[in-house]
Amino acid sequence: MRDDEPGAQGPDSGDAPRPAGPPRRQPLPEAAPEPAAEPPPEEGPAPAELTGRQRLVKGLWPPRVTRAQLTVAVLLFVLGLGLAIQVRSTNDTGALRGARQDDLVRILDELDDRTERLEDEKQRLEDQRTELENSSDQAEEARRQTVEKERQLGILAGNVAATGPGITVTVQDAAGTVRADMLLDAVQELRAAGAEAIQVNDVRVVAGTYLSDGSGGVNVDGNKITRPYRFKVVGNPQDLEPALNIPGGVVQTLEKEQATVVVTREEKIVVDALRPAEQPDYARSSNE
Repeated sequence: MRDDEPGAQGPDSGDAPRPAGPPRRQPLPEAAPEPAAEPPPEEGPAPAELTGRQRLVKGLWPPRVTRAQLTVAVLLFVLGLGLAIQVRSTNDTGALRGARQDDLVRILDELDDRTERLEDEKQRLEDQRTELENSSDQAEEARRQTVEKERQLGILAGNVAATGPGITVTVQDAAGTVRADMLLDAVQELRAAGAEAIQVNDVRVVAGTYLSDGSGGVNVDGNKITRPYRFKVVGNPQDLEPALNIPGGVVQTLEKEQATVVVTREEKIVVDALRPAEQPDYARSSNE
């Protein structure tokens, strides 16, 4: 029999039974140790508190301008400018409003006088401009006429080359029967028909030109020219050619002397033989 069964008695079985005490508590399991808390991170010194002026400066700079703020600023500027102009205009007109009637009349008279003076000055300046333009035009016209006259006189004097329509005349004299007077008749006939410039071979024919017979040819102003004789003439071809071919004229006279004459019309003739300009010994311009 087990000791703990009923009825079993131990050595002290004669003793009275012991009162049952309170039940024994079982020991609680030990809690796991909590991990040690990490130390908080070290912090730097706390920033110093800003003053009111520093906060104001920090809020204003750098400036942060939006489109709306810029538009408002422009509108305010335009409004202020308009108000300033309006105030100034009001002040200016206010001075006239406060003036007396006599003062207003005097001011109007002064304005009328000033306007009249300005109109007179304008008219005077316009007259001067017109006079200058006319005098300039007259001077330019005088210069143009002078140049043209000089050119014409130079052509007649043989000092300037001439070009234009005309004719060429070639006289073939194989027999040597053409004399100086025959060529002079041709020159005179061409002048009468309106020739403006004449050149025989390499000699320019002018108003004082003379022709003479020489050995083996003809002399023009003392310059010997040889056969064939070539004329270059500037003028109207429709007048020059018929003048040489009239019955009994220059062409027929030369052909009777067994010479051959060929007359050709040209659209452009160049008379480039020149005579040196001669200075008169005694004659002077009447304007000097």
